[in-house]
Amino acid sequence: MRLPDLTPADLSDAQRALYDDIVGGPRGSGPQHFALTTPDGALTGPFGVMLHEPALGAPLQELGSAIRYGTGLTDRVREIAILTVAAATDSAFERHAHERVGRSVGLTDVEIGALAGGTFGSTDAVEEAAYMLCRRLLADSPRLTDEEYAELVGVLGTTTITELVVLVGCYRTLAQLLDVFDVGSPA
Repeated sequence: MRLPDLTPADLSDAQRALYDDIVGGPRGSGPQHFALTTPDGALTGPFGVMLHEPALGAPLQELGSAIRYGTGLTDRVREIAILTVAAATDSAFERHAHERVGRSVGLTDVEIGALAGGTFGSTDAVEEAAYMLCRRLLADSPRLTDEEYAELVGVLGTTTITELVVLVGCYRTLAQLLDVFDVGSPA
């Protein structure tokens, strides 16, 4: 990583507040699919980067938490979307972390492999539409035609479309942070 790890002893008040929100919130108290902290207490992954700029990191962490814990997306659809972003951005950390989460919510190894390879398909109309929307949002020309939008509204509804657009934007931002600051996959 291009930024130094910040241990709890290194933190300013603003950094400490963000740290406490991350480790004391649902991420820290729920099932752990990857370590949030190193043995010396430094945050891992995008959270370690966010800690360096808490004025931006705090709202970004809140957005990620809202996506994970506050939307109407099913766990499978959420993880399909995140793994689609991870594949499109070649984000080793997000792929590693969310393959584990994906398995815990019922994604099979075959489905995870298909998401990584850009060949996912589902007989579930909502999952398929969510995947196709995410792929489109990550394409060079993400603008939907009126016909495409109407089809998506018919399957997903506007709330789910909004949630997926925000998820893709957020996880693309996280992937860029991880890439720029050279944060690799957790051990």
